Amino acid sequence: MVQCTTSSSSSTEEVELDENIEDLDGIIGDGKGQFGDLVRDYGWKVRRMVEEQSEMRKVAQVQAEAFYVPVFLFNDLFFQFFQAEVLSGLLYKLRNSAPNRYACLVAESNTDDLESRHGLVGVVDVTALRDEAVLRHLSGAKEYLYVSGIAVLNTFRRRKVATALLKACDMVSILWGFEYLVLRAYEDDLGALKLYGNAGYIIVSADPPWMSTWIGRKRRVLMIKRPSSYSN
Repeated sequence: MVQCTTSSSSSTEEVELDENIEDLDGIIGDGKGQFGDLVRDYGWKVRRMVEEQSEMRKVAQVQAEAFYVPVFLFNDLFFQFFQAEVLSGLLYKLRNSAPNRYACLVAESNTDDLESRHGLVGVVDVTALRDEAVLRHLSGAKEYLYVSGIAVLNTFRRRKVATALLKACDMVSILWGFEYLVLRAYEDDLGALKLYGNAGYIIVSADPPWMSTWIGRKRRVLMIKRPSSYSN
């Protein structure tokens, strides 16, 4: 957990993040024109994140709200620190990844109704990786596309946003030429397992007990999928 002292430390971190984002803007431009809309389905459209300040902050907010674990004291302050950590991690990945090795995908309404005013409603990360422990489950593959950080705002859950995001990951894997998509889920998260199973992912392994249950950590399963263009 992040240690905090006073609000001044939060302000200092905010200034540093602002400077990092401005530096990043100068390096990679506005990020437009990459892919276009990958998916238009279920009333949502999914595209690559525009790499500018307001959108990156919104992405961090969506993921922070999804993964933050509330605390009893100073909850708002701890949430601010957690959100800053999420944004810092996003900046790090953008700075240190080639455009065809990492992408942050965002979902928003595909209609002109009131929902379109909410802006981003869901987020997912895709990263090219080559972990040998994973590759042994992927016949003939030297790399794979890893899906992580999938998050949907509470008020938009159970409305196919996550399904649209996963379909967009399929499209990225095809565009980048990856034969396999890979993700991890907690073994006891039945909702997530059903979502991924319906999207075509299958379980191929799980964390060994000495890395999970024996030390008080929830056990994760490894799930893989081949996009439809590789399935025949």
